[in-house]
Amino acid sequence: MTTETITVPEIHCDHCKSAIEGALGPLDGVERAEVDIDARTVTVSYDDGIVTRDALVGAIVEQGYDVPAA
Repeated sequence: MTTETITVPEIHCDHCKSAIEGALGPLDGVERAEVDIDARTVTVSYDDGIVTRDALVGAIVEQGYDVPAA
């Protein structure tokens, strides 16, 4: 299991939290996705043999949030 923290500067409210967690949670291979509104980050635990970081970032971007290059 891989755990990664992704910075999403546009996170600022509970709606952002719900949208991002709702997009990541159902992805195959994602065990847990948790948004920290104050830190503007998303911590994701996932099986990198099933889902890639690019797929995680893509799901966040599809919700309308920019993810700076790591």
